Amino acid sequence: MTRLHASHWASISESSFVGGMRLLFWVCRVFGRWPFRVVLYPVLAWYVLTKPAARRASTTYLDRVRAFAPVPKGWYGVLRHFGSFAETILDKMLLWGGLFDTASVSHIGMAPMRRLLDEGRGAVLVCSHLGNADLCRVLSNDVPGLKLTVLVHTRHAQAFNNMLASLDPRSQTNLLQVTEMNPATAMMLSERVGRGELVVIAGDRVPVAPDPRVATVPFLGFDAAFPVGPYVLASVLQCPLYMMFSTRIKRGYEVHFELLRESVRLPRKGRDEAVSAIATDYAARLQHHCTRSPLEWFNFYDFWHLPHLDKHDAP
Repeated sequence: MTRLHASHWASISESSFVGGMRLLFWVCRVFGRWPFRVVLYPVLAWYVLTKPAARRASTTYLDRVRAFAPVPKGWYGVLRHFGSFAETILDKMLLWGGLFDTASVSHIGMAPMRRLLDEGRGAVLVCSHLGNADLCRVLSNDVPGLKLTVLVHTRHAQAFNNMLASLDPRSQTNLLQVTEMNPATAMMLSERVGRGELVVIAGDRVPVAPDPRVATVPFLGFDAAFPVGPYVLASVLQCPLYMMFSTRIKRGYEVHFELLRESVRLPRKGRDEAVSAIATDYAARLQHHCTRSPLEWFNFYDFWHLPHLDKHDAP
């Protein structure tokens, strides 16, 4: 594992992008999805023109995923990428506004998760910024026994969170703001997992900390830094480790649940190698789903930035 020093994704405010989504949401509600798209692309063109860092990040990602899946090139590809992002934001707003047809969502690999819940066992569920992860949170409102605690750092996107809360206050109820993991938080999460709940944590953004621990593993043909927190957390909580990937299909979404590890053991000797092996497997599955839906991975910052890294043992 390594310590990462770089400009952080959490310093990038998303409020400027979602600022126009209230108007676009109104257009969709009143006139439908196609008029929404007609109005959307002038907004996107302005955003792409005025946000060079996000534009470069999109271009880099599209260039790298193009080796594995066909995606548009140049400005058209970037506009399509941001267009997919806007469609996903709209779907989140429709979800929490009670206007989304949840029957259009297919859940794949859910049976092992249901057996886990029926047995009263909890787990760590590693999600990503692929597609619409809120589909799982909305599902938890309707499925008896499915309780989630979603670890987030969303202060950089407070305007968007407030917008969702205005649509449905439940959008904020199972979020837990976590900047760093301390003993009190770990004990609380252990109690929740012991009650058969799921702890949800992102696996494709490094944590918000002065000196975050990461594993450098291959992703889309290049080394990238992935957080080790989900795997250390599963080891501490002594519970199974699952993955969730959400991808758009023609008329809805697919939500995939996959087992990453039945249990996680991180021995003191060879700890770095054990964590890197899990991170490598996670990155491989993320790459698989990204290549199935290449315009739906939304990390608009320099994901592959790897400055000089000092080697350290895990805490």
